[in-house]
Formats: sequence, structure tokens, C-alpha cells
Amino acid sequence: MPDLLLELFSEEIPARMQRRAAEDLKSAVTNALVECGYTYEAALSFATPRRLALHIVGLPAHQPDTREEKKGPRVGAPQQAIDGFLKGAGLTDLSQATIQSDPKKGDFYIAIVERKGQPTASVIADILPSIIREFPWPKSMRWGKASAESGALRWVRPLHSIVCIFGSDTETPEIVNFEIDGIKSGDVTYGHRFLAPQPFHVRRFDDYVSKLEAAKVVLSTDRRKDIILNEAKSLAFAQGLELVEDEALLEEVTGLVEWPTVLMGSFEERFLDIPPEVIRATIRANQKCFVLRRTGSNALANKFLLTSNMIAKDDGVTIINGNEKVVRARLSDAKFFWETDLKVKLEDRLEKLKSITFHAKLGTQFERVERITSLAKELAPIVKADVKKAERAARLCKADLVSEIVGEFPEVQGLMGRYYATRQIEDASVAIALEDHYKPQGPSDRIPNDPVAIAVALADKIDTLTGFWSIDEKPTGSKDPYALRRAALGVIRIILENGLSFKLSQHHIDSDLLAFFHDRLKVYLRDKGARHDLIDAVLGIDAGNDDLLLVVKRVEALDALLTTDDGKNLLAGFRRAANILKAEEKKEGVSYKNTFDPNLLKESQEKVLGEILSFATLHAAEHVLSQDFARAMRELAQLRPAVDAFFEAILVNAEDPALRKNRLALLAAFRDATRTVADFSAIAG
Repeated sequence: MPDLLLELFSEEIPARMQRRAAEDLKSAVTNALVECGYTYEAALSFATPRRLALHIVGLPAHQPDTREEKKGPRVGAPQQAIDGFLKGAGLTDLSQATIQSDPKKGDFYIAIVERKGQPTASVIADILPSIIREFPWPKSMRWGKASAESGALRWVRPLHSIVCIFGSDTETPEIVNFEIDGIKSGDVTYGHRFLAPQPFHVRRFDDYVSKLEAAKVVLSTDRRKDIILNEAKSLAFAQGLELVEDEALLEEVTGLVEWPTVLMGSFEERFLDIPPEVIRATIRANQKCFVLRRTGSNALANKFLLTSNMIAKDDGVTIINGNEKVVRARLSDAKFFWETDLKVKLEDRLEKLKSITFHAKLGTQFERVERITSLAKELAPIVKADVKKAERAARLCKADLVSEIVGEFPEVQGLMGRYYATRQIEDASVAIALEDHYKPQGPSDRIPNDPVAIAVALADKIDTLTGFWSIDEKPTGSKDPYALRRAALGVIRIILENGLSFKLSQHHIDSDLLAFFHDRLKVYLRDKGARHDLIDAVLGIDAGNDDLLLVVKRVEALDALLTTDDGKNLLAGFRRAANILKAEEKKEGVSYKNTFDPNLLKESQEKVLGEILSFATLHAAEHVLSQDFARAMRELAQLRPAVDAFFEAILVNAEDPALRKNRLALLAAFRDATRTVADFSAIAG
């Protein structure tokens, strides 16, 4: 079956937009084809710095014919309705319609509308102009003389040519002809901007890819990425070094080149006195280059790797020299910043925080530090941190924000605080806390585990959450400009992964914010494989649900219980009791409480249940208080035989009203007993 090849050739497409644009192109074209009745075998999209390309495999040569029944008005309907029906169905006379009878609604006109499929090339020519005009670039521009005209084409950068070819391997492909703002589709494209800029004709996809390769263009993003990574590792290995891998940088430089070549440069060893993270940030930000380390060591080498889009006649010497010159200048600046920063103590920087606004409604960074310090002192005993060290770390935690290096490279905030603190002989735990109080910054980031760092990290995140909650700046839908979901997840991970037990409600967190924590906890636990209904069952009990560690322990214990036969049968018994009570309470307009009278228990089965119920409830509650939820669950599981025997032998709705009410109260006591550990009514299945 025929294939479609489409290429949109333009000036530079920003690297960050390329993958998304390729997917958007594939989605737009394939969706439009499906709407036109087509099926296809596969669709692949591609992007380079100068082109978007799409290859659709297995399209039929003609659009499928369609046959559609259109129901019209009743026979005898007003002429206006008849005329509208004829026009909509494309008929000229009622004789072209048929009549269909409906036993209930009478006779109706029916039009059989048959449309013969168009040649696929014509359909493609019809759909592509609007797709190209309406392409969802985040940013786009108009250019040339036509830019002044209303409705002029907008593209990410000036669009130069369009390749659009349709055909099979056994025939000469045809050009799908259309035009947009003077740009006519054809079969001509261009190679590498400098290495092979001449135009050339292409026939079908395989021919297109091979001719691009000959013209020094690697079409596949992933292949360019692999070339860069493999060349970088090989060059590093040859020098006894290792590449410091950087996935985000690798993705970015892949989007900057069509014919990748990796070259190695160097800089003076004296720059290695700068913290390695600053060297990396400097070289990465300014030159999009990779840093190297000595094999088997974390120590950086005084070499770097750059990705070129050229095959230079001098083996890249000129390109390397140019990059080395810029790197040397940037590292000289960084070295100056570093040495300047070391001359100022962290505590001497605090005054400058008064001039930095954290948020218009939440004050300055200095005021925020005051709040974090107070909260860190409050949390320190709970997380077994030294109070004075926690206070010191909290006081200094934002001081590096006004340093020269962080001003230049905000991504190293916190880290530089640790470097400065270490150089200024601060306590090791204090120095660690200055870096780690920002962590974790994502689901895969490590968490702080030093007690002082834990206290400051929790204080920092809780202050952020309570602050924005107090000014009603909460996440809405997909919008979370202050990363409050991340902050809440950070608190959850620090608490759970460090095994910390304390009540959030005692640390300035109100019920609305606690509910937000519960939502984030559900996401966290579901990602870990926990059942959502068990989480809801545990959170359905007000008592203790502000202690996240205990919530998790309850969920785990409940899950373990429900994997046993006793647990499953206990749940079945609860549901039976709950259904009986629900029906009777609704009928009578009352709510039965745990107020059964042991003296009115006449039959042995209800007596046994009453006795075991009192015993099991008491001991389950004791185990809950001691946070031994597994034993609490086991105590409740002992009710299972008595509950089974009760339902087998006892008629709850006895004729004697007093006996009936007492048995309902006994069931209410059983229902309440389960709430010692969870809300069983929330459990699914």
C-alpha cells in the first residue's frame, strides 16, 4: 500500500520544541485522516534543528466509499422541513428518498447518501494546509512581505519548503500539490546548512533518509543522541576519564545539531579549585558542554566535551580553541565569584535578605527565615535533632541566596550554602542542612536523613504550605505555580522514609491543608501499590489521621488482615451487619448505637458475640494506642467465628421489640468495633 512522506523545512527550530512538534504533527495528520475514513499501518515522526518530517505507512490509494442513512421529517410534514431535509441530504426531489414506517411514530422519509471516496492525494492536499496554518507552536512568527497581510502564515521560524509525496514502492510517487503563502509543495529538500546545502529530489521515505544521510543530516533524534553519547564516552575513555552524564543536556545538544561531532577541549587546572558543581554549571549553561571526571573518582578533570554540527578541516582545532576561550573566561568569572563569596560569612549576609521579597503577602526572605527558625526549633526534639544546631542551620539556610555564585547560577542554591558553611567551620550537621533542606525536589530525589537537616527541611516546606494556604494561594487543577504539591510530597517522603511519627495538626496545619496532605499521600501510596480503598478506609477515621506514619501502618495492617480468610469473612460479616442496620435505621429514622444490654442476650450465639465483642474491642483499642496495628487487626479477626455463628442462628428482627432492638444494638457495637482500626464501609469488593 502507498506511503506518505511529509517534510516541513524551516530555519532553526528550538531544541526544546522539537520532540513535541514532531508528535503534534503526527497527531494532527493522523487524526484528520482517520476522520476522513482512513486506516493506516504505522506513523513515525521526526525532528531536526531545521525540519519536521512525517512518514505514514500503509495508506490506501483512495478514500473509502461511504453510505449513510439520514432520517428526515414525517410524511406530511411542512414544506419548510421537507426542503431542509432535501438540502441537507443533497437531494433534489422527494422521489429520491424512501419512506420508512415506525409503528409508534408513523412514516418517515429516509435518504441514502452515498459518497464515493476521493483519491488519497487529493484528501491529503485538502487537509494539510489548515494543519500547517494552525500548528500549535508555543511561539511563532510571521516574516517577509506577506507578514503584513491578515491571515499570514505563522511558523516557529520562517518556513522555506514543503516536501509532500504519496505513492507505493512499485510506482513513481506523486507530489501532493498544495500551496501556503507562496510556498508550493514538492519533492525537493536540502541537506546540512554548511556541509551540503544544495537542494536535491527525494522519492520515498527510504530514499529520503539515505539522501539526507549523504547530505550530512541524521534524521532520527534518538540516533543523533546515541551518536553523541557513544562518541563522548569513547573520547573520555581514551583519555582515562569518564563522562559525567547529563540527560537534559544531552537532549538539548541533540536538538542543536544535524550531523553531530564530539570534540574535547581543556582548561587550566587552577580552575579545579572551584566547587565541581559550579564548574559544571558554568560550562553547561554557557557552552552546552559536558564535564569529565577521573576514572573511579568524583574529582573533575580539567577537560570538557563539546558537540559540534561541523566536520572541520583542521580536525576541530579552531572550534575547540573558540570554546576553550569562552570556557576560560566564564571559569575566571566563577573563580572570582567563589573567592569573593568566601570573604563574607554567612551570618553577615542575613541583613541582605531583608531586601528580597519572598512573596508580596508573605514578606521578605528574612521574615521567612524567622518563621523557619521558629518551626525548626519546635520540630527538632521530635526528629531527635540538636535544637541549637537546628536553630543555627535554619538561621543560615537562605543566606547563600545573596552570594555572587548563586546570583549567577540559582540552581546551586543550598549546595553553595554547604560549601560556605564548611569553609567557615560550621558544624557538619549544620552545613549538610543548608544543602539538604531543599530536598527532596522530586519523586526520585534523595531525602535528607541527618536529624538537623530533617528538622530544617520539614520547617521550610511546612512554612511554604501554611503560608500559601493562609493567603488562599492553593493549587488548582493542573496549575501549581508555587510547587505546593511537591512541597507536600517532600514532607510525606521525609516523614515516611525516615520513620517519623508526629501529628501534623500540632504544627500549624489546619484541616483543609491536612486534607491536601491526604490527597498527596494517596498518590504516593498508590504509586507504591497500595489499594486506594484501604487508604480511604483508614483516613475515614478521624482519630490519628494527622500522623502520616501511623496512617501508613494502618493501611499495611488492614491489607494484611484482608489477605486472610478471617479478614475476608470479617469484612463479609461487617457488610451484612451494616446493611441490616442501614435498612432499619432508614425505616425507623434512628441511628443505633453501641448500647446493647447483656441481660437481654438470650441465645448462646448472641451471648458469645457480646462477650467476645467487648473483649476484642477493648484489646484492639489498647493495641491501637500502642501503635501495634497488626495485633489490633488480629484482635478484631477473632470476632469472625462468633459473627458467623450469630448470623447462622439468630433472627435479628425478632417479634419481641426489646429483643429486636437489643440485637440491632449488638450489631451496632460490632460495626463500631471495626472503626477502631478503619472505616470498613469504604473497602471495595
